[in-house]
Amino acid sequence: MVDRSQRGKLELTGAETLEFLQGQVTNDVEALEPGRGCYAALLDHKAKLLADMRVLRMADSVWIDCEEVGLPALLKNVRMYSLGRDVKSVDVTAERAILSLIGPAAREALDVAPPEEEHSFVEGEHGIYVATDLGVDVICAAADADAVREALGVEAASEEAAECLRIESGRPRHGFEMTSSTIPQEAGINERAVSFTKGCYVGQETVARLHYRGKPNRFLRGLQLTAPVERGAEIMLGEREVGTIGSTCVSPAHGPIALALVRREASPGDSVTVGPDAVEAAVIELPFTRA
Repeated sequence: MVDRSQRGKLELTGAETLEFLQGQVTNDVEALEPGRGCYAALLDHKAKLLADMRVLRMADSVWIDCEEVGLPALLKNVRMYSLGRDVKSVDVTAERAILSLIGPAAREALDVAPPEEEHSFVEGEHGIYVATDLGVDVICAAADADAVREALGVEAASEEAAECLRIESGRPRHGFEMTSSTIPQEAGINERAVSFTKGCYVGQETVARLHYRGKPNRFLRGLQLTAPVERGAEIMLGEREVGTIGSTCVSPAHGPIALALVRREASPGDSVTVGPDAVEAAVIELPFTRA
């Protein structure tokens, strides 16, 4: 169990909520049935990332949670552009907790299991149970979090351990690999976060043009390192800087590894050096779990 309660959390209600979100975020939220969810991004007009989020369609509301770094932009967007529409938003960051159960036995700790499809969810004894790529998230009242932890009886794990699993699986994180200068295709999230069949949304023109006719300057890559390095360390291909380390860990299965947005000149199979000590590394396709 890893406590992810620091994530930003919003609840949206009102008859125009889904229609409003459809014009703001990258994925097809109007297509969601109650009990289903999706991953989506909020972009600026140049298709640069402002926030990424999980969107869940409840029976009579919409739940959104995002990285803490993305919450201010998300709040500003919802409150500014929903004016005059039947959309009400409440910041419930402090009132709700998110407890992530990670591992193949995650569902065994629950009284009822959610469907296998990522972002699908059910209501259980301890809150809302949401399927994730690595297990199940339990969303509950913050005031009940300690009691839920005790009732589930699952061993607590560190954020560092959870981050190692994320890095191994090759998923980028806002504030690490993804920043306000990142376009979704660069970060490799188009398949999960972007619908190319829905209507217009902010940043759509650039996203579609790059997808159908363009070629990004950077790609999300893995680095297989010969020694640990620090986050933010420069990645060099010969004499040219081609990126900086976004996330890094020492994996029990793969040794020192990292994620980074790397310029396209550095292709999988190329050798690069990292940081002031010129640590040698190989550029690889993600995820590490298939390497």
